[in-house]
Formats: sequence, C-alpha cells, structure tokens
Amino acid sequence: MKRRRLLQDGSTASEIGLGCMSFAGFYGATDEKTSHETLAYCVDHGLDFMDTSNVYGDGVSEAIIGTFIKKTRAKLVVATKGGIVRDGRSDKRFDNSEPYLRVNLEESLKRLHVDCVDLFYIHRRDPDIAIEDVMETILKFKREGLIKGIGLSEVSPTTLRRASAVGPVDAVQSEYSLWTRSPELGLIQACCELGTAFVPFSPVGRGLFSDVRPDPSSFKTPDIRIGIPRFQGQNFIDNVARFEPFRALASDIGVATSALALAWVLDQGDHLLPIPGTRHVKHVEHYLSASAFVMTDEIRATINDLLPIGWAMGDRYNVDQWVGVERYS
Repeated sequence: MKRRRLLQDGSTASEIGLGCMSFAGFYGATDEKTSHETLAYCVDHGLDFMDTSNVYGDGVSEAIIGTFIKKTRAKLVVATKGGIVRDGRSDKRFDNSEPYLRVNLEESLKRLHVDCVDLFYIHRRDPDIAIEDVMETILKFKREGLIKGIGLSEVSPTTLRRASAVGPVDAVQSEYSLWTRSPELGLIQACCELGTAFVPFSPVGRGLFSDVRPDPSSFKTPDIRIGIPRFQGQNFIDNVARFEPFRALASDIGVATSALALAWVLDQGDHLLPIPGTRHVKHVEHYLSASAFVMTDEIRATINDLLPIGWAMGDRYNVDQWVGVERYS
C-alpha cells in the first residue's frame, strides 16, 4: 500500500484508509470478531489509516478499534471526531464548546485505549461559535498532547481558510466520489493550496460502486441509505442504469468496480486519502488493489464520458441529513 502525507508535520498514512462506521452496524449486523478480522487484514497489508467517530454506535466503533489496539498493539493511524450532540437532553444538534469537545475527546481516548489520537475532527460546525474560537480550543488539545492533528468535517472552503489563519488544519473530510463532485467547487483546491489533506468519505457510492449492486428493499434501520434520495424509487433505477457501463468497464479492464472507483478518486490529487467503509475482508481486498492501479489518459477519458459531472439522479442527502453540512456553491 502506498502512503501519502496526512498531517502537516509530514506524518503519513496509507493512501487508502478504512471508514469504520460500519463496525457499529450502520450497514447491517456485525460483531467484534468480524471487525477485528478486517482490521487485522488491513494491518497485514499496509492499510493503517482508520477513521471513526464517537457517535458511530454511541462509541461502539471506537471501542472495537480500541480492543483491537489493546489486544494486538498494532500501530494504527486513528482519526476520530467530536461535536455532535446525541444525549437526548438537549435540542442543540452540535456543540463545539471547549468543555463539550474535551469530554468527547477524553471519552474517545479511553475507548480507543490510546493517550493521543492522530487526528481529531470537528464532526459538524456549531453555528453559534466562531470557527476561530473552535480552532483555539483544538490547538489547546494539541499543545496538551491529546491529539497530533486537527481536522474539520463537511466545511466550506471559506471556513477552512478562516480556520487556517489561526493554525494549521491537517485534514478536511467530506463526501466525494464519482457521483458527489461538489468538493471540486473550491474545497479540493483550497486544501491543496493550504497543505491540508482532503479525506473523501463514501468514495464507492455507499456500495453502489461495487461488483454487486445494493438492494434498497433489504436496507434496515439504522442504514443511512434508507433516507437518501439517490437510493429511492426511480432515482435508484436510473442511477443503476447509468452506472452499469462503468461496471462493465471495470470488468473489461480486469479490476473490481470499487477498485476502479477508488483509483479515480486517488487520481484527483496527491493530497486525497479516501476512506471507503466496510466490515468485510473481501471488500478490503478490492480497496487494496486500487492503490496499485495505474490510471491512463484513455481510462480517464472513458470514465469522464461515462459519468460526467452531475450524472446522478437525486440528492446525496435528504433535508434532515443536510443539517450541519456547509454548502458553498
């Protein structure tokens, strides 16, 4: 597995990471044993960048990674997040205050069985607190040795620039893939200019960009795809039909569909480190092959012809899911 710079101090991580939300059952039932087998396979094959959050299963995802670290002493590059309120006692969705973020971080460190996390993201921005003040808080955590790197999730280029004026932002995370291209409207470019890593989540289209297409009728709560317009009704039928030629292209080339989709993301810039999610070893095998894939001008052109910007039917989120995501077009 090739490596790319993740933090502004020069620290690197595997150029493809693993999104660990599925460890908490967001895309179907799972267990710790299966997740640990997946983590072990990743480590054995050079994939060491793990992305999680305190709200993935109310800490379940972090705890699974933590027990793996405790049991194996594996050297992982771990990113986690804080700032979302889900305590049932408050109407406020996000809290970026120092006391709340500190509690989030300290609880995450305990679950992960580490004294310092490699990358700590603000999961969603709190509109009541200036991003400059939030940065001062996270820089304090960094000075205290609780975190190595600072991240922001689902923010606009303007927010990134404001934050970067206070201190170095190591990474920005947002959805980016062959059917979600909005970061090309300035965010990817701003990250490159500022030396910030861009970390695309859902780079394989929440499972659509795979050899076996997902079946929306099988989705069960809490599967986030249940509410996503792209997976509903005629939108899904049209998206599947439009995507089939890409699946055929991958087959003709002799690679997994997800590997070609990931290779396309990696090809968009050396500062991109995509984090596809899974809880199964067989999917990781496909992800690994994307790192070795050699993109050519001919394949690039063919992909652009098959899936031009704006090809997808339906939005990437419904109205409720959009809350907290900064738009900037």
